[in-house]
Amino acid sequence: MRRSRTKGHLLELLRQVRVEAGLRQVDLAKKLRQPQSFVSKYESGERRLDLLELRQVCSASGTSLQEFVKRFERNGA
Repeated sequence: MRRSRTKGHLLELLRQVRVEAGLRQVDLAKKLRQPQSFVSKYESGERRLDLLELRQVCSASGTSLQEFVKRFERNGA
């Protein structure tokens, strides 16, 4: 149970960071040089991000990997 709640929190935070940056999925995908489905799949949990990809997503969204992890840990992970 806790694992699925934690995963849900991660997925919501990924989406939240993008939205706070004022980016649509297609905008972020363009910055990442990926198709829009790449963003959709990791935001829905269909695809996992490795650490290097997560760092790229954070950077493209205007946040650091460190700040992302702090938010993840602070908000109930």
